[in-house]
Amino acid sequence: MQTIPMPELAAGETYIATLFDAATQTGQHIILLDGDNNEATWEEQKAWAASIGGELPTRFEQALLYAKRKDLFQSDWYWSGEQHAVDSDFAWYQGFGYGYQLSNGTDNELRARAVRRLAI
Repeated sequence: MQTIPMPELAAGETYIATLFDAATQTGQHIILLDGDNNEATWEEQKAWAASIGGELPTRFEQALLYAKRKDLFQSDWYWSGEQHAVDSDFAWYQGFGYGYQLSNGTDNELRARAVRRLAI
């Protein structure tokens, strides 16, 4: 079995997980960036995440963050980076109080955290 080295983390970053897709033989490290952005629209939060070198997490990543590091989030709603498949005016979000994932209009203002992904 091959050992996957841990990535270097910048100040304030938190290592979350290594995800590996056996079908494609590809993997990535998921790292939570420092900072919790106050409420803003989905587009504004995507721009904020990019400005600090990250992206909004996927729905899967948010579920993982809730399961592993809920303590790093306020008990509030956080935008994901995923737009709703049927209605482009909606995007998905994660509740860090009770763990629900729902969709909401992208003009609503929710909190955000950013992740960075490093290919393995």
